Amino acid sequence: MRNEFMAAWDGLRSEDSQRILILGATNRPFDLDDAVIRRLPRRIHVDLPDAENRMKILKIILSRENLEPDFLFDKLANATEGYSGSDLKNLCIAAAYRPVEELLEEEKDGKNVAGAAPALRPLNLNDFIQSKAKVGPSVSFDAATMNELRKWNEQYGEGGSRKQSPFGF
Repeated sequence: MRNEFMAAWDGLRSEDSQRILILGATNRPFDLDDAVIRRLPRRIHVDLPDAENRMKILKIILSRENLEPDFLFDKLANATEGYSGSDLKNLCIAAAYRPVEELLEEEKDGKNVAGAAPALRPLNLNDFIQSKAKVGPSVSFDAATMNELRKWNEQYGEGGSRKQSPFGF
């Protein structure tokens, strides 16, 4: 099947007014055949987000949530080292359930006033800290796979040795 794919790829043509873009993504680039690697001239490694980018991701995920007015995004971003964007989303979902769980517990204990519509409290940093016990990073920053990806990037990617060896003319 790979041979058929490669032959079809070599046969791709476009008109001058049209452009063909082939975009591939994998979390196992070291398993790619050399012929495939040669046909992908740009190789960009996307690592786990740093604190600044985790903060941006969190602000997007939580943009429609009811947060405490003085919510500390920077503290949450710094506390989530090694979390991917997907991990951050799962953490936010778990944290968002905490006020709901509290409300259900109050209702079960009979603490809610009959007839009054219960209101959810805003999310606070403690909700996220407590939820971290349930939702951790899905990949260890120092895991063997992450180290393999970084090594591959140094060897074949734009962040590695390819970047440092320009033509001599």
